[in-house]
Amino acid sequence: MACYTVTVSTGSQWFAGTDNYVYITLVGTEGSSKKTLLDTPLYNDFERGANSYGVSVEGNLGDIVLVKIEKKKYWVEDDWYCRYIGVKTPSNEYVEFPCYHWLVDNKEVVLRDGRARLPQDDKIGLVKQHRQKELNLRRETYRWKEWQPGFPLSIDANRHSDLPRDIQFDSEKEVDFFLNFTKAIQNLCVNKFMHMFQSSWSSIEDFEKIFLSIKNTNSEFVMQHWKEDFLFGYQFLNGCNPVMIRKCTKLPEKFPVTHEMVSVSLERKMTLEQEIKAGNIYIVDYEALEGINANNTDPSTLQCLAAPICLLYKNTEHKILPIAIQLGQTPGVDTPIFLPTDSSLDWLLAKMWVRSSDFQYHQMITHLFSTHLISEVFAIAMYRQLPAVHPVFKLLIPHVRFTIAINTKGREQLMCERGIFDKANSTGGGGHIQIVQKSLKSLTFRSLCFPDMIKSRGMDNKDEVPTYFYRDDGYNVWDAIKSFVSDVVNIYYKSDETVQEDEEIQAFVKDVRTSGMQNCDDSEFPESLKSREELTEYVTVIVFTASAQHAAVNFGQFDWYSWVPNAPSTMRRPPPNRKGLADVNLIIESLPDRGRSSWHLGAVWALSQYQEHELFLGMYPDEHFIEKPVKAAMEKFRKQLEEINSSIKRRNKGKKLPYNNMLPEKIPNSIAA
Repeated sequence: MACYTVTVSTGSQWFAGTDNYVYITLVGTEGSSKKTLLDTPLYNDFERGANSYGVSVEGNLGDIVLVKIEKKKYWVEDDWYCRYIGVKTPSNEYVEFPCYHWLVDNKEVVLRDGRARLPQDDKIGLVKQHRQKELNLRRETYRWKEWQPGFPLSIDANRHSDLPRDIQFDSEKEVDFFLNFTKAIQNLCVNKFMHMFQSSWSSIEDFEKIFLSIKNTNSEFVMQHWKEDFLFGYQFLNGCNPVMIRKCTKLPEKFPVTHEMVSVSLERKMTLEQEIKAGNIYIVDYEALEGINANNTDPSTLQCLAAPICLLYKNTEHKILPIAIQLGQTPGVDTPIFLPTDSSLDWLLAKMWVRSSDFQYHQMITHLFSTHLISEVFAIAMYRQLPAVHPVFKLLIPHVRFTIAINTKGREQLMCERGIFDKANSTGGGGHIQIVQKSLKSLTFRSLCFPDMIKSRGMDNKDEVPTYFYRDDGYNVWDAIKSFVSDVVNIYYKSDETVQEDEEIQAFVKDVRTSGMQNCDDSEFPESLKSREELTEYVTVIVFTASAQHAAVNFGQFDWYSWVPNAPSTMRRPPPNRKGLADVNLIIESLPDRGRSSWHLGAVWALSQYQEHELFLGMYPDEHFIEKPVKAAMEKFRKQLEEINSSIKRRNKGKKLPYNNMLPEKIPNSIAA
């Protein structure tokens, strides 16, 4: 009789342990062991931590290639989270089998050892069969579903509780939006205003009543300076939505700004045309909001939307300042072009309309669509097409953690009919659905590649706009991620031909395009990958979108949006159709009422919070990889991130508005909030 020592590690999350029976079978190249009950008399097995057991085997099993784990009900059925199984052979060879799965009901889980393998690397029939069986089961479990026509496809689950146990949150209460928003409203002491839901504030200063409990340097700075043109322009560079501003190379016909209109704002004694040619004029266009229906779920409260265009000027101090605003896409008598030389209230109201439109665009396109929904597509395709032994699965799994779960919660409570979007936002009541449908038609794969996205907007020259910190930090983080991904890819793929021959990676890429992205012809999502370089870029897009890009557009929301006049979630009066209309009363009546302001504040507070046990970029506590070259690549990656951290902190030192949204130590690995 030969004795194998089996080490079983249970996870540390809530309710990870089990009192059920656990059986193990060792499968080798020369035979299999009998199914063995793992049990230590008078001991509570399978709680948090690791325990070891002896498994007696007749004869030689050869190399251990698979481990079968089976959980059976004892008194009551309870789930068990297994981290890994370690097997020490009679010859003292140790092999680790990563699991990181919940074992539910009486189902069997079959594990491969921790070495990553491409499909063409598997030569043994037994493991090839297991590989295909795993994928067949995954495709049955992770099914595509169209939640709304014209959306990227999502997971086939109506509620968080319908999801496979492996991708559910450890505690559903942590991501209950209604619970968190209620908690936020109470913590921020704004619940006292909810009974006056539709009542307008008395003055702009009155908004300070819901601002009293906010202790945040950036938020206070915004409250003090939100009316000023420099802060208005600065937000296009480093606010929550830094992806809209682009260099203006030619004024669009729909925006007939003349030199005479803006000459007083130009500091270089040049004409507007000359300033454009010199690269000093920038533009922001919210054309995507044109034709979107405004929220009409509350018949007693008018809510309005606009699709403005804003012209910006880089002055001699490199500040970006607004010089012209048109609150619609069609020029004419009823769509005047507002200027800094107009009355101060006309100009302020025009800027508030731009900020409100920017808020809508940010929430629905920049944040929800371009990070959350796109990352879910990648995640589902990964589960469907890549087995756990595949190196790209191992690389991506930390970066899709809880993404499907948070999106399912969002559909269940945020975007649904009478959900939170309907309560506070002018794009609620169906407009938010229209925006995503419209965005899918214009999304391209290249727009997800950070350097391409920056360059396509003419914002890549650091000398021209030296204070575009989102760009600078994004470049550094993108390069660090790409270097790490390249290191891992080159460990397993020795040539471009190896990529082409990997049928699983090709199926993954094809599933993203043809299923998840609904085969949009203009999206430029690849149907196949032909080289290691293409694979590296593709995986970098996935990791960057789920980590750095999401962090950049999510965690600054409380900083920039908690002062409601700076980011009105809705406007209750139509945009002014002529100059001279704006007065204090019109501005107050246009801004959100007390109840919607409270919901807005609670929402941006809750959305800006990190998870209790957040894992940040470079943190990989679950050891899906066991190979030393990959662990060396991880360590190199962490050192690069530490250098970026230090560089950002040096730059931020002494700044009144430090930019931390791309600080690696504050970038979660995945979209989980």
